[in-house]
Amino acid sequence: MNDLLQEAREIINEVDAQMADLFVRRMHAAEMVAQYKKIHGMPILDADREEIVIRNGSAGIEDERLREYYVDFVRDTMTISRRYQQRLLQGMKVAYSGTEGAFAHIAADQLFHDAQKVAYADFKAAYNAVVVGECDAVVLPLENSYAGEVGQVTDLMFSGPLYVNHILPVSVTHDLLAVEGATLETVKTVVSHPQALAQCDDFLQTHGYDQIPYANTALAAKYVAERNDPSIAAIASVESAKKFGLKPLAEGINQSQINTTRFAVLSKAENRNVAKQHGAHFILVFTVRNEAGSLAQALNVIGSYGFNMRTLRSRPMGELLWQYYFYVEAEGNIHSSDGEKMLKRLSVYCDKVKCIGSFT
Repeated sequence: MNDLLQEAREIINEVDAQMADLFVRRMHAAEMVAQYKKIHGMPILDADREEIVIRNGSAGIEDERLREYYVDFVRDTMTISRRYQQRLLQGMKVAYSGTEGAFAHIAADQLFHDAQKVAYADFKAAYNAVVVGECDAVVLPLENSYAGEVGQVTDLMFSGPLYVNHILPVSVTHDLLAVEGATLETVKTVVSHPQALAQCDDFLQTHGYDQIPYANTALAAKYVAERNDPSIAAIASVESAKKFGLKPLAEGINQSQINTTRFAVLSKAENRNVAKQHGAHFILVFTVRNEAGSLAQALNVIGSYGFNMRTLRSRPMGELLWQYYFYVEAEGNIHSSDGEKMLKRLSVYCDKVKCIGSFT
């Protein structure tokens, strides 16, 4: 049985290598198709042509049991091809959480100025937009220098399939925004994202304002504009004030004036070339076995292969009471020989080990 399994795996590996080469050739042909359609003003979807391709291709599959799977395979391939052509003809689609004026939008615009930025209501929706293929990449806040990690994003990274390929630090300055006619005295309630409220807690406590958490700083500003109530204010960016017609009642109200949020760019494919660059870092998440000393041994393994840890955090696993996973950022190339050995050695002490990506 072992010989049979090994033979099957060798065949699969050989076929997969051939398919990878054929995939690249096909996508290069899709580039030519995209250019032709651009020149001739043709739509990306040509349903009649796709049906001809499916019909001709499936006719060559003699095994009737496999024919229907081949049809699905070709349809999926053509869906990917259309998405690639869309990217070539219309530019990248980048997801973010919030609306224009949100710090995530500011970060996305800095990273992908010419791309189409697509707003989603929350982190999970923005993340899933890339998973299902609605967008090419997503820009999400990873952590703030004052308020710490954004736990929901870390959890998405742990459980989801996307990779981090870049991290951008963005300086954050929070203003108190309100409608015309409002003053610091008329304001009774302040709405904003919990991280922003935490970053401005000294100011809020000094003025005795009630606090209401909101999904996003820019959406909070939009809410204040729509309510048109001088007793309600939002903590958001100056860009939000301009977009929603609000006025700043107080500027730079965050406690720390060295306030930076790190935004991560996540996509479906891991860019391993990043790992080879000078000053590269990688992100690793793992769970340890329920045995004495497992965490210490896992951390020792990372260090023993010369990887310097810069960040170590634990996060609760919501579905498992009192169970945790661990998040590590470390310096070095995880796809080097030492990196591969380190990952193999970690599996001795860990139930799950996952590299989320590399960045500089």
